[in-house]
Amino acid sequence: MADQRPFRFGIQQYQATSAAEWREKARRAEALGYDILVNADHIGQGGLTFAPALMAVADATTTLRIGTLVLDNDFRHPALVAADSATLDLLSDGRFELGIGAGWDRMDYDVSGIPFDAPKVRVDRLAESVGIIKRLLGGELVTFNGKQYAIHDLTNYPPPVQQPHPPILIGGGGPRMLSIAAREADIVSIMPAGVATGTMPDLRATSMTRGVGRVREAAGERFGELELNTLLQRLVVTDDTRSAAEDLANQWNMTIEDALDSPWALMGTIDHIVDVLQARRNRFGMSYWIVHDRLMEAFAPVVDRLAGI
Repeated sequence: MADQRPFRFGIQQYQATSAAEWREKARRAEALGYDILVNADHIGQGGLTFAPALMAVADATTTLRIGTLVLDNDFRHPALVAADSATLDLLSDGRFELGIGAGWDRMDYDVSGIPFDAPKVRVDRLAESVGIIKRLLGGELVTFNGKQYAIHDLTNYPPPVQQPHPPILIGGGGPRMLSIAAREADIVSIMPAGVATGTMPDLRATSMTRGVGRVREAAGERFGELELNTLLQRLVVTDDTRSAAEDLANQWNMTIEDALDSPWALMGTIDHIVDVLQARRNRFGMSYWIVHDRLMEAFAPVVDRLAGI
């Protein structure tokens, strides 16, 4: 398709035992051709907090972009998110991408004492928050009185390098979250249906098809402007694709055919994986793929073949 976005690839990095290890992973990702390093956002799960961690990445590299996948909106007021985002964008010379979601991991809430409200309430907060963040990053003098937040005559500082604001990614799997993302985000990260509700996630291709369909319907004419993303859940580089699919089918409680077709899994030789990703871009419009940092080296030959194409 002539209007396809070029592939780009990122790694999600969350843990390190030293500053040297953290920076070396970032430099290695840049050397291998990855476009971006993103940080997860949890409480009490052994990871680094996003702002200092991403600033260390930016200082250790020259072209690698930095981002969040994704901030839990319930952990921070949108005024603070906007200020942190603008600061990271300025100090990284315009390399920051803000990923945000409504919150999904019950463990974060249980250990911190933050109320784990019903999905509707969390999504309501996210919807208000994104609107506030975009206005603040866009340089407006913001006064806002909503059901979730109140802001009075606030101007964000510093202004971000990227205008009108750093790219905003919204991640979700439910109908309403995907609709909000379609209308408000630059990048939509499609999660397997069921993740945010705590049920068994649906990792079949039909889940991705529904998700993309919801985004397309809600986005309307702006659908062609959106970049579609997901976080890969399984990578197996192997000559025995069938055996890998059998193992995955047992773990994910699905048929072997569904395992082979799952958009959240890649199994086979490098040549086969390259072909599969191209087919999935044609099928779903998905051009932006992120892998966990433990898979960085194994996935690197794919990045070498497809990045920017």
